[in-house]
Amino acid sequence: MRAQPPLFLGIDFGTSGCRALVIDAAGVTAARSEVAVPPPVRPAPGWSEQSPALWWAALTTVVTALPADVRATIAAVAVDGTSGTLLLADEGGRPLGPALLYDDGRAREQARALSRLAPADTAVCSPSSSLAKALWLLAEPSCNARHLLHQADWVLGRLTGRFGTSDENNALKLGYDPVGRCWPAWLAATGLPPELLPDVRPVGDRVGAIAPAVAAELGLPPDTLVVAGTTDSTAGAIAAGVAATADGVTTLGSTLVVKVLSDRPVFATRYGVYSHRLAGRWLVGGASNSGGAVLRQFFDPGELEALSASIDPARPSTLDYYPLTRPGERFPIADPALPPRLEPRPADRAAFLHALLEGIARIEALGYRRLAELGAPYPARVLTTGGGAVNPTWTAIRARHLGVPVTAAAQRDAAYGAALLGRNGFTDGAAS
Repeated sequence: MRAQPPLFLGIDFGTSGCRALVIDAAGVTAARSEVAVPPPVRPAPGWSEQSPALWWAALTTVVTALPADVRATIAAVAVDGTSGTLLLADEGGRPLGPALLYDDGRAREQARALSRLAPADTAVCSPSSSLAKALWLLAEPSCNARHLLHQADWVLGRLTGRFGTSDENNALKLGYDPVGRCWPAWLAATGLPPELLPDVRPVGDRVGAIAPAVAAELGLPPDTLVVAGTTDSTAGAIAAGVAATADGVTTLGSTLVVKVLSDRPVFATRYGVYSHRLAGRWLVGGASNSGGAVLRQFFDPGELEALSASIDPARPSTLDYYPLTRPGERFPIADPALPPRLEPRPADRAAFLHALLEGIARIEALGYRRLAELGAPYPARVLTTGGGAVNPTWTAIRARHLGVPVTAAAQRDAAYGAALLGRNGFTDGAAS
């Protein structure tokens, strides 16, 4: 019996680090820690690799950095990882080489083949998809291959001591059908050995108890429950508080990502729009190449804050920008040659910033309208995460363009979303 009320641990693997966050049953943060992960290795143009051993080292670092009394009352743990990061492992889960990271683009030939085999609007026809990576990996002889595992899958296996389990969100880019909740028959035409595919569980489903040796290594109770996780972006949306149909969440990071909770799935590969199953509904989203990276091209953080305060957000800019760092857009306009539109440029730097903020806000509004055209609801409200969430001037500009309430999310850490999955898995059993 636990002497103290249970706590719940979320572990987030992002693009550059690992974070652990602990909450209580009411969702109050009890402790957190983080550590940087060494940058990926890039042995050739377009390649991006990382040793899974670095992930486990990071996990042990962030978990053991938590206070011992906190670790002693952890009841459940869930992990999120970067979408599309994949590795090949043997029967015991030992990696047979480095993981191909989410942004690895070497599998171009495999992606072209998949575009001829896969049904329209599946999430596998990009070189960065898990399935394209899997086919590239399997083209190299490896007699010991037994598991295809995403980042979160492999960590899940390390925690439980049993490999071969994934979640419905991570499995999407490996070809999993989230509507039929099965591996589709067309996968056979790819030549992918079916025995390598993981058992797919709903996000938040109970997977099993932590392995005894791992519990001892991390200082966690031996009955700690391990819960099926998700991708890092979905964990971020969960943390932000999307709960009702038509809740939207915008991430204002280096790029602009919009998602909305829908009663029905939407898939449109032309725009890179996919749907992740989440607690009986669907998180529908797309990502623009515009975003904070454009602002950082021209302004340092101090100037950005100072100039923003001088802008009247109720007064529209007279300039019509489409801010991009380089040519090419994927969503809400699908045009790989779309040029940045950043002219004319006023001498007044505040006016220039005003036009950039307005331009990105217009792209965000067009993004939500595009999702609505494709079948998702237009948001009734928009929660905001990422660095841009703390800019009140930009928030007011965005609310004017969106026509709905826009607020900063109370929680903006994906590890918090993973911790919520752990808590809900412990208290409710499984997500549907």
